[in-house]
Amino acid sequence: MRSARTMFRRRAPLPTPHPRTPWRAAEYCVIDLETTGLNLGRDEIVAYGAAIVAEARISCGRSAYGLVRPARPVSVAALTVHGLRSADLVDAPTIDEAVDDLVGLLTNRVVVAHAAWIERAFLNRALRPRGMSLGRAVLDTAALLRACRLADVSAAREPDLETASRRLGLPVHTPHHALGDSFTTAQVFLALATRLERGHTGSNPRPLTLRQLYAISRHHSLDRRTA
Repeated sequence: MRSARTMFRRRAPLPTPHPRTPWRAAEYCVIDLETTGLNLGRDEIVAYGAAIVAEARISCGRSAYGLVRPARPVSVAALTVHGLRSADLVDAPTIDEAVDDLVGLLTNRVVVAHAAWIERAFLNRALRPRGMSLGRAVLDTAALLRACRLADVSAAREPDLETASRRLGLPVHTPHHALGDSFTTAQVFLALATRLERGHTGSNPRPLTLRQLYAISRHHSLDRRTA
C-alpha cells in the first residue's frame, strides 16, 4: 500500500511563471472563494470568483464566476456572510465538475488571494483528486499589507479587505460576493505591488521579481505553515 507521504509527493504543482519574471510581466489569477464554512478539513466551496491581471492591469473581460454544489449544507454562519443557500446551489456543478474551470484559470498564472491560506487549503483539496496542487507560488494581499505597514503587524487577525481597500483610496466591489471580492483584491494587490516596487527600485536598477514578492508574502504571512 502506498504511504500518504508517497501519494502527496506525486501531487504536481500547477505550472506558474518563472520566479525571476518581473512582476509586471506575469499573469495573475486573483481568486476569492465562498464556502459552506471555515473548517479547512470539512467545509466545501460553494462559489468562486477570479479576476485576471495581465501587464499589471485587471482584464475585466477575462473574469470568471461560478457556483458549486456542495455535499454538505451551508452553515448558518456562512449564509449570513455570502447569502448563498443550499437551494441556490441545487443546479450548480459539483466541485469535481467545476475543477476543470479552476485549473484553466490557475494554470500558468500566479495565484493571489486575501488571507490566502484559506483559498490555498480549499483549492488544494479540490485539486488533490487530479494529482495537482498550488505549490508555493501564492501571494497573500493580507501579508503584503503588513509588508507595506498598512496593517497592524502585531494583530492576530487578518486585515479586513474592505477597510484596506478604502485606506488605499480604492473602491469596494460587492462585498462577500466571490467575484466582487476578487476584483477588490486585485486592485489592492496592484496598489501594494506598486508600493513595494518603488521601495525596491529606489536604489536598485533591477525590477521587482516574482521570487521577491513570494518571499515578502511568506515572511509576512500569519500562517507560515501554508505560505
